Amino acid sequence: MLETDLIPAVEKDSKKLLVVLHGLGDSMEGYRWLPGMLRLPWLNYLLVNAPDAYYGGYSWYDFTGDERVGVGSSYQLLATLLDSMRAAGYPSEDTGFFGFSQGCLMTLETGCRYPHRLGPLVGISGYVDDPDTLIKELSPVAREQRFLITHGSYDSLLPIARTRGQLHTLQQAGLHFDWAEYPKDHTILPEGELPFIREFLVKGFGKGYREVDGQ
Repeated sequence: MLETDLIPAVEKDSKKLLVVLHGLGDSMEGYRWLPGMLRLPWLNYLLVNAPDAYYGGYSWYDFTGDERVGVGSSYQLLATLLDSMRAAGYPSEDTGFFGFSQGCLMTLETGCRYPHRLGPLVGISGYVDDPDTLIKELSPVAREQRFLITHGSYDSLLPIARTRGQLHTLQQAGLHFDWAEYPKDHTILPEGELPFIREFLVKGFGKGYREVDGQ
């Protein structure tokens, strides 16, 4: 079972949910700023810790070993989490993802494999572990999912050309991506990138631009 923390929406009756997945060595604590930056009163946030300890933080998979095994195991944990959130009253189609780096990879894996239509799926500065295998194992609804993938044009950790090529392979298989490049390294830009992500989430969740008062 994954460790999570639900930050409720300001609008108490809302069931719109954003699952937030951190990168390597980070934790859910690194994303408590996100609700205040997005300022969407109708959005609940589910912060998630990856399952494996990693130098004071957590990891979604071991990139020094058999990466595919770790990715598959973490996907199963996320699928179980989504099933439990559905049972708790958060519909899959109103549940989106926001994942950075390893969290981006897991967002892509979940969006392509989970058997139910999801809300808007945002992946930042990540990559795909094995595009050919992923294509062979797509869920029946994978080609209906809505992805936004952003990346830094001078990302020193995950070069953009690799990710760009992998997404092209997935697009040829019928998956749908919005793609945006920013002049940045391996990070999230508060100006330019985050407002663009916010717009994608608003459109994907089918909501208006109302903001939290005073923020």
